[in-house]
Amino acid sequence: MLRYGERWVRYAVAVVAFGVVAWAWHYGTRQSGGIRPVGERRVMPELVMAQLDGGTWRMVDHRGEVVLINYWATWCGPCLEEMPGLVRLAQEKKGLAVVGVSMDEGDRKKVRDFVERFQVPYPVAFPGAMSQIGAGMVGLPTTILVDRSGRVAKTYVGAVRRGDFEKDVDVLLGER
Repeated sequence: MLRYGERWVRYAVAVVAFGVVAWAWHYGTRQSGGIRPVGERRVMPELVMAQLDGGTWRMVDHRGEVVLINYWATWCGPCLEEMPGLVRLAQEKKGLAVVGVSMDEGDRKKVRDFVERFQVPYPVAFPGAMSQIGAGMVGLPTTILVDRSGRVAKTYVGAVRRGDFEKDVDVLLGER
């Protein structure tokens, strides 16, 4: 049986280890930077998707803007984590178009409720019935950053902090 002092030492070591892991996760998972050089960017395939509000979202309508295409789902924990930052970014950045692509299947009511709860100001769309979008994804959320010319500058997998998105968007907004 452990003595009282030994238990406290083990407890203290566990607390310190947890703190180190938390610090490393917070400061070691920055995803900004790493934008592809202009000459290496590929053109984003043309996207045409049905919107939650009944309209149609088309990639071609956003030429001249920087575009963030965020693939997410209502059941996805990391998607919930990054959503408030995307909402603020969409509200604050001129020259940026954000579209959320819901990968939820079935009833769209849960998507509508989610969008209302988070007060999502940007269009939310759905991939087409025969779309292969989900087949190539490593995980959710996945976000594609597209430059003003419609070329893919960067792909993010996993939750991204608002500040990391903002740094990369600013780089693309500064390109001419």
